[in-house]
Amino acid sequence: MTLGIHHVTAITRNVQANVDFYAGFLGLRLVKQTGGFEDAEQLHLFYGDAAGSPGSLVTFLVWEEGSAGRVGHGQVAEIALAVPREAIGTWLMRAIDAGLPSEGPVREFGEPVLRLKDPDRIIVKLVGSDMRAEAPLTDPAAPTRLRAVSLLSEAPDVTGGFIAGMGYRRGAREGNIQRWLSDRDAVDIRDAGGFVPGIPGTGIIDHVAFRAADAEALRRMRVALKNSEDLTTVHDRKYFQSLYVREPAGTLVEYATDGPGMTVDEEAGHLGETLFVPSDDADRAADLRVMLPQFALPGAERIAMRDLSFIHRFHTPERPNGHVILTLHGTGGNETDLFPLAARLDPEATLLGVRGRSTEEGVTRFFRRRDMARFDQADIQAEAEVFNAFMQDAASAYGLDPDNITVLGYSNGANFAAAVASIYPGLIRRAILLRPLMPLDDSPQVDLSGLELLTIAGADDPYGRFAQRLNDWALDSGAQLDAQRIEGGHGLTREDFAIARNWLDEVRKGRCND
Repeated sequence: MTLGIHHVTAITRNVQANVDFYAGFLGLRLVKQTGGFEDAEQLHLFYGDAAGSPGSLVTFLVWEEGSAGRVGHGQVAEIALAVPREAIGTWLMRAIDAGLPSEGPVREFGEPVLRLKDPDRIIVKLVGSDMRAEAPLTDPAAPTRLRAVSLLSEAPDVTGGFIAGMGYRRGAREGNIQRWLSDRDAVDIRDAGGFVPGIPGTGIIDHVAFRAADAEALRRMRVALKNSEDLTTVHDRKYFQSLYVREPAGTLVEYATDGPGMTVDEEAGHLGETLFVPSDDADRAADLRVMLPQFALPGAERIAMRDLSFIHRFHTPERPNGHVILTLHGTGGNETDLFPLAARLDPEATLLGVRGRSTEEGVTRFFRRRDMARFDQADIQAEAEVFNAFMQDAASAYGLDPDNITVLGYSNGANFAAAVASIYPGLIRRAILLRPLMPLDDSPQVDLSGLELLTIAGADDPYGRFAQRLNDWALDSGAQLDAQRIEGGHGLTREDFAIARNWLDEVRKGRCND
């Protein structure tokens, strides 16, 4: 039989805003940060009481700047956190002071409820309750634990039967909401007949997890659910073991053990301070720590991110040296794809990754193409204009020195950098272009005497034969060009890194000696 709710997991598109709301405004403790166990390139944050106790945990997968989902049937629609009854008024005033829209207080199932929305517009209810925290937070008004979750179901009776199998009993009914009770919390099932189905994405609660006392209880539950939809094997999540299943109306449910708990890899006094990487990804831990989004806890120093024309992300090393490597990904990539390479080129450089704005059949690019070597010229011109404005705005907003920026581009990103350099000469002053070509049909004659440029083509790359036109144009335009050709195809190799590292060291050393 279940011990109640273990945790709730949702998806956010803005890690800093998420931390500011849950750790800042609500005052929950960030008890764990790790790469996702299903996808280590997704940051996973755990918030809870002072010890990260099961029953207090709200967790988030970070899809930075990801597409929004849609709330509908077959989903968890609301999270309810218990707060002291006498604190509801305090939370109302805090919401007003913070400029957060709120609804209530109203009474639901005999309890005062204040409704809020987090930065992803997920409904978070603060419920006045006498439920005590297993490990209280220092703020006397702080949330104590999870009070309830709300499920939207097209078949509420069937969903209720499933929840009963999790150890819940039928409780009171209000309108079209049937409450199911454990000894510690509640599941509210709302009749969502006629609603649209939910769509995964940011701003969506992915699943609710119920508590299993131990591994034996988990085994028994798996046997009991053997004929259920999408039942998984038991997963080792390091902090607990669990299985996943969909209840008959489609909501994803997890069943998770209480142990071993959050202190398995951090002392109780230092929970949430270290970014961990799943053991299966230990061989690329350094790369993942560069790629996963950074954030600052409330009150800590941070980069004030600006809403500019290109989605972008920074990675700041412990001891930045003032050098910035701006990365431009290849087709289908994202703003952090080249961060591991960039960090190896200069471990003390600040990294600035930019995401292309053009898409073809869902594939991210910096400009559209018509076939293998013919490109949408109008799109290139338009995106180059926007990138020029982005660079000006970024330099102003973040205090960047154009002379200390190295552009690192691969494939489509490298081609875009070549186009930008020709349309806006002087904007890019140092560039490493991997597997590049000149995408413009007509290469303008411009003065590139201020451009230090390294190009690396692959001898077996089907695009490699197009690199020579770019190199000839760069030389004719006065660029300080080092054109390299290596054995290999379109993919990157260790030789690319070695050449780029040596070239960058020499160029930066030369600038320092000037």
